[in-house]
Amino acid sequence: MNVVSDLNIISDLCPECGGSIISITQIGENVCSQCGLVVSERSVDLSHSDKRAYTSQEKQLREHTGAPISNLLPDIGLTTVINKKNIKDPDLKRAVKWNTRMTWEKRNILIATTELKRICSNLNIPNHVKVEAIRLYKEAFKKKLLRGRSINSMIAASIYLAIRLKRIPRTFQEILEESSEISKDIRRCYRVLIRELNLKAPNTEPSALIPKYMAKLNLNQEIERITSKIVNTFALNFPTSGKDPKGIVAGAIYLASKIKGLELTQKEIADKVGVTEVTLRSRYKELSKKLNINK
Repeated sequence: MNVVSDLNIISDLCPECGGSIISITQIGENVCSQCGLVVSERSVDLSHSDKRAYTSQEKQLREHTGAPISNLLPDIGLTTVINKKNIKDPDLKRAVKWNTRMTWEKRNILIATTELKRICSNLNIPNHVKVEAIRLYKEAFKKKLLRGRSINSMIAASIYLAIRLKRIPRTFQEILEESSEISKDIRRCYRVLIRELNLKAPNTEPSALIPKYMAKLNLNQEIERITSKIVNTFALNFPTSGKDPKGIVAGAIYLASKIKGLELTQKEIADKVGVTEVTLRSRYKELSKKLNINK
């Protein structure tokens, strides 16, 4: 491959190092020229054609490719649809009718994908997590784990599991607030996925949640620095499994505010973080005692 002739510098900058992005059209990748990060791959060149096009209309007519294959489409984007307009042949009309019918599997995946996109869009969840979530859901469907369980409960559980696997700082409560299902059903589906797919989801790191709650409470960097130090020291020396990471963060924020003499009530913190005042006080006392901080 003649690499030099296939390189095009594009205006975007690398999200990792800020270097310029080079597009390698022959393999469909956009790569950073400095650190080598593959920013995007499998891109489709919609302008390719074996004939020259002199106008935008000609270019549109001569395009041979469509959108790239995506796991977020129920049929991966490969379904052929017959045009219904101006059909007079009865056999062709019958073919169109059968073509529009969907199997239960396709309809199920379509409903699940629609719900997944809605929840992920509202929570601003990245694309690679969506792909992982729909993969988990399809695995559950193949293993017939949806019997007696709703589609929405299973897709919410799949999103939460994907978030845990990809270590994205989102909580179960956030998923629950966006879903139409009750907590008990989603948790039950989550446990089924863990057990039947033989997966082990890592615990949510409390430190990953700190920036989000700092923004919600409109606190400065000094409070964030002290809170992070408290949480990291506690996590390093004492087991955090079985404890709600939000509770640990809430207790640490309250302790940090006391250290800096900031007038911040327990109710304010508890409401913004999404825990009860009882939980906040319990974690606050535990952090103060175990880290020997008298405030």
